[in-house]
Amino acid sequence: MVQRINGHTVSELTAHIVWSTKYRYKVLQGDIKVRCRELLIQICEAEDVIILKGVVSSDHIHMHINYRPSQNISDLVKKFKGRTSRKLQQEFPLLSKRYWGRHFWAIGFGCWSSGNITDEMVNAYLEHHRKPEDQDESNFILE
Repeated sequence: MVQRINGHTVSELTAHIVWSTKYRYKVLQGDIKVRCRELLIQICEAEDVIILKGVVSSDHIHMHINYRPSQNISDLVKKFKGRTSRKLQQEFPLLSKRYWGRHFWAIGFGCWSSGNITDEMVNAYLEHHRKPEDQDESNFILE
């Protein structure tokens, strides 16, 4: 994994993102698929996002990315979908005929955080740091 070290922060934020073409049309093939991949790589380089793994399927995209703490997943996906939609429809006129409303991607996306620890590990860590005298309200134990 990739640790990002900036000034006063250390982070290792990763996410698995998935989104699909509108109506799940299988249009990501041939030159369109290659160009979509190139565009996603360019956007990630411009936004300082590291692609850990990615797949461009015929009707959807999977990306496993590493991103900075100052970045918002929704904003990143908005950039991925918006820029690729605009460029692909400009460069491949046949897409404009199929997507006459200029909406290339389906609404929404799926996103799952990923990392190197489990929920059980976090809970065990928190329980380890809990002391018997921490039972009063002033210590803000959350359960």
